[in-house]
Formats: sequence, structure tokens, C-alpha cells
Amino acid sequence: MTKLNIIIISLSLLVVSSCSKNLDVDPTSVITTASFWKTEDDAKGALSGMYVNLRNSSTAIFMIGEQRSEIYQNGPIGPSDLILFRNVLTADNPGHPDWSGFYNTINSANLILKYVPEIDFKSEDAKNRVLAQAHAMRAFINFVMVKTWGDIIIRTEPVESSDAEVTQKERSPKTEAIALIKQDIETALSLFPDNNFEAGRSFWSKAGVNALKADVYLWTGKVMGGGDADFNTALAACNEVALADVELLPNFADLFKYENKGNKETVMTIRYQDLEGASDNYFWFMWILAGSVPANIDDATRDLIFPISGGQDRMVITDLVRNQFTADDSRKNGSFYEIFTYDDNNNPTFYTTLCLKGSGVDVGGARKFLSDVVLYRYADVLLMKAEAKNALGQDPSDEMNAVRQRAYGANYNDHVFANGTQEQNDAAILKERLFELLYEGKRWWDLVRFDKAFELVPALQDRAGQTDLLLFPIANTVLSLEPKVHQNPGY
Repeated sequence: MTKLNIIIISLSLLVVSSCSKNLDVDPTSVITTASFWKTEDDAKGALSGMYVNLRNSSTAIFMIGEQRSEIYQNGPIGPSDLILFRNVLTADNPGHPDWSGFYNTINSANLILKYVPEIDFKSEDAKNRVLAQAHAMRAFINFVMVKTWGDIIIRTEPVESSDAEVTQKERSPKTEAIALIKQDIETALSLFPDNNFEAGRSFWSKAGVNALKADVYLWTGKVMGGGDADFNTALAACNEVALADVELLPNFADLFKYENKGNKETVMTIRYQDLEGASDNYFWFMWILAGSVPANIDDATRDLIFPISGGQDRMVITDLVRNQFTADDSRKNGSFYEIFTYDDNNNPTFYTTLCLKGSGVDVGGARKFLSDVVLYRYADVLLMKAEAKNALGQDPSDEMNAVRQRAYGANYNDHVFANGTQEQNDAAILKERLFELLYEGKRWWDLVRFDKAFELVPALQDRAGQTDLLLFPIANTVLSLEPKVHQNPGY
């Protein structure tokens, strides 16, 4: 076992989450706090452990960020995540992971922020880069939780004791959490020594934090009443991202090829790599099961489907979304593949879809779902910029058309965006984000931010006005371990 693996395993044993069963025992580890936090290598090992925790939460981030939208339905295998698809969440059956994994990641960041400042590094820049990433991670995870549950438990110190005075806390108002998120973002930006990316673009960078900043300020501008001041901040953050080494790739489909990880369009990803301890990610839910492959398909489709290995066939995009793509939109064939069956007269019948954004890689004749999970990429930033400009009464045409030009290629002239009213522009931007960011865990948050969830999600259309539903319930399994935490309204 490598030193790094020992460090990561040991750090995971040190973490005590406020909502885990481990609260009943004292935390122990073969590497104690006193003996571990000594060297630059220790700090870098802890940083790697923090990113392992993030990777462990990638499915949860996707589920809460997209599955309540209008995008998904059951695959051919039959019933699956109906709770989220149908928006029938309850405290007994919330349909999503609880928040313990998120707090594990925050605890990893807090350990770094507590101990790394006392460690001697060969260069101050290297130390600052580690601290910047910990602040960025804490900001990102807290932002995910605020959008999901509203008020959250704020933790700025690591949990290193099972004492109830340490582990049991009340939730703080979401306004306080947002204030910490914004503070962490500014601290991270001040600590990054340059605007460079690390290899693979799967570590927080200055550009990644600016993308997060734009996301946060668009949310607070629209959902929390921040208005023009927040929109101007979001716009400035988008402009800062553009100063880094980023660009739109000419070919949309190239973005998601396994061999093209860390390309210049990606700003921040969750890394998956064979032989790094990574298991299949959530994309395996959207690949067909071997037993579901019909016999009467064409050879090209069969060649694409196989090898299968871990496909689950649990969820596919709805006809409602699939049919909104035009045939000349390269994002259609770059995002999903339509499987048709053929009768004896070679007449096609639509069967199901495959998600191509996460098709993974063939490893020794088995498909492994190790595509990176993209948190932010430059097209997303351009569309956030368009959103911020429109909110400020500015023309978002440049950003919209940059994205559309790549999408439609030779047919772009048939799809040129023309500036309209703010309401018309918002509708166009929201739809563009659907086409561009399908499968990337963004849609539910977009619908909430644009205030369109009750209008565009069929399962919510007869529940207009029940705004409590925009938050998720806190699972009863969490409440049973958190006596100071109370359920969200409406659940």
C-alpha cells in the first residue's frame, strides 16, 4: 500500500461527521493528529484525501442537482428513482443521500485549514495553494447544501471529538452560510498565487473559484434578493474566468472523450481514473444493461453499446427533453445516442437512449464508467455571463451566439440569437443551458434560480405555489442522530 493510500485511509478514520453512526465511538487512527501534520507531504496527502471525499459525493451532487427536473424517466429495466423523478420526496424516503458525505468533505477542508498554516513548506506559494483549495472546497460544498436544504449546520472547525458539545449543533440561517461561502471564495482567490490550472483540471484553481463565485452570486441575486449588486459581481467573476487558459473546443463531442480529460474547456472536474481506487460513477445508471439490449438493432448501435460491464439501465432522458433538440444541433449526438429497433421491413421504432457524455472507457473488454464529472466548464461560464448581463438589462447576444455557433456549425445562421425582452432572453438562456449542460447536474438548480420549476417540471405543475417543495427534506435518519436539527417546512 502506498504512503498516499495510507494517508487517505487514515484521514478518513479521523473524520467524525455530525450525522454518522461514528458519533458513538471515539475517533481512532494509526496516524494521530499529533504525528501526522508535520510535513509538506502530509499536507498534500490530506489535500488528496479531501478530493477523494469530493469524488465520493459526486453521485449525490448529480442526484440533487438534476433528478428532480423534467429530464429523467425510468429506463427499460423498470422502476428506479421514482421519488426524485416524480417529486414525491418525504422525510422517510427522501430519494437522495443524506448530508453526511458532504460534511466529511467539509471536515477534510477544516483539518487542512487548522493544521497546514503551521507546516513549513518549501515555498509560501505552495502552502497558499493548498489553503486556497480547502477554502474553495468548503465554499462549494456549503453552497450545494444551502441550495438543497436551506439552513445548514455551519462548521468552520474540524470535528475531532465525539463529545456531543462538538458534534451536536443547530442549523444556522442560510444567510449566515452564504456569508461564509462568499468569505471563503474571496479568501481562496486571494491565496491562489497565479491563474494556472493543475494537470487534469480536477483541483480547485483561481478560474474554478471564479466560476463558483459567478454561480453563487447569480443564485443570491435571483433567489435571495441580492439584485444588481450580485449580478455585477457574477458578471465580473465570469470575465475573470476568461482570463485563464480556457476556450470553447471546436467540436462539442470532443469535450467528453475519455482520452480528452482536462481539455481547455474544462474549468473544474471531479477526476475518475482507472487504478486510482475510483469505482464506476453515476453515468453507469444511464447505460443499457446487457439483458435489455434488443436483438433487432443495427450493427453500428451494437458496436457502440458493447462492451457493457456495469451498465444499470435505470434512467434515461424523457421524450419531452429529447424531442426539443433539433437534428442539426451537434449537442444532440454529442450528449446521447438514440437506440432504434427494426422490424422485418427495416422500419425503425425508438427504444431508448444512451448517455454519451459519460460513456467511460473500455478496459480489457469491460466498460468502466470513469469519465470525469464536470463541475464547471467554459460554455457554462459563458451562459452564466449571458444570464448576468440579461439580469442587468444588457445584451447577452455575444455569449449566446458563441455557444450556438459551436453547437450548430454550418447551420448556425438558422439559429442566431437576437436580443429580446428580459423575459424572452431568460427563457432562451434557460433552454440553452438545458441543451448545453444536459447530464451535468445543473438543471434542477437552473429551474429554481429562474423560478421555472413549477412551470416546466410536469410532476410539479399541479403544485404551483408550494414553494417549500423547492427545498429537500432532511432525512429522518439524519434527524434521529441530530436532536438539534428540525425538519424543513412542508415535510
